[in-house]
Amino acid sequence: MMDLVDIGANLPHDAFDPDRAAVLDRARAAGVAGLVVTGSSLSCSLQALGLARAHPALLRCTAGVHPHHAADHDPTQLDELARLWAAPEVVAIGETGLDFFRDFSPRAMQERVLEWHLEQAAHHRLPLFLHEREAHARFLPMIRAARDAVTDAVVHCFTGDRAALHAYLDLDLYIGITGWICDERRGRHLLELVRDIPAERLMIETDCPYLLPRDLRPRPRDGRNEPAFLPHVLTAVARARGEDPAALARQTTANARRFFRWAADERGIVHPARASSTA
Repeated sequence: MMDLVDIGANLPHDAFDPDRAAVLDRARAAGVAGLVVTGSSLSCSLQALGLARAHPALLRCTAGVHPHHAADHDPTQLDELARLWAAPEVVAIGETGLDFFRDFSPRAMQERVLEWHLEQAAHHRLPLFLHEREAHARFLPMIRAARDAVTDAVVHCFTGDRAALHAYLDLDLYIGITGWICDERRGRHLLELVRDIPAERLMIETDCPYLLPRDLRPRPRDGRNEPAFLPHVLTAVARARGEDPAALARQTTANARRFFRWAADERGIVHPARASSTA
């Protein structure tokens, strides 16, 4: 049985309301020993924290504001969000970043909220869980300017080109790969690019309930992705890299445990070491 960590699972999503407990059971049965629940807004981050507290052996979470929601948060709400980062179950700041593909929030607002997250990550000494889509030209200089001040960062659900990948690797960022690599329409370039990611910088994720691998068989009738499908992503990445899946599982899990400061044998919650955090 593999010991996998899904670094990006949107478990607060209402798609999981009917059977969230069963989803977690299936994840365990599939060899997923750890899941990081993504916080993408204040309310979502509170739900993610509640789930992590209810399942301390299986779950940790992030807390932040996705760029889609940047326009929905005033400074008071952001201050409330900052208090969540003192919780030991919260292992990263985010999801935060820039999304110029959807533009659900004005770009200037996205940039202001990202800048605030970068400042807070430096202050709290927590890693960053980053989102970037069609915004590399603006995103990269913002991350580069803050890189020396933050501990670690992962560009999750990477779907970009070679130039973007190597720019992020030059900043010693981690890279999260999803079932996008299984998409014969949009993800074929990743089959080659994933070979460029150093073994110690690679992590895997489902980004569920989104990004169901297109080549998964049988396909769930509702089209919902879930953490139990993470081994399928692992197999696709291993095949593209020409590696043994079991070896890649060990490597990506070790990377995730190190990045999130999450010990493999930890059954309770131990607050990560943070040099200067205040709540």
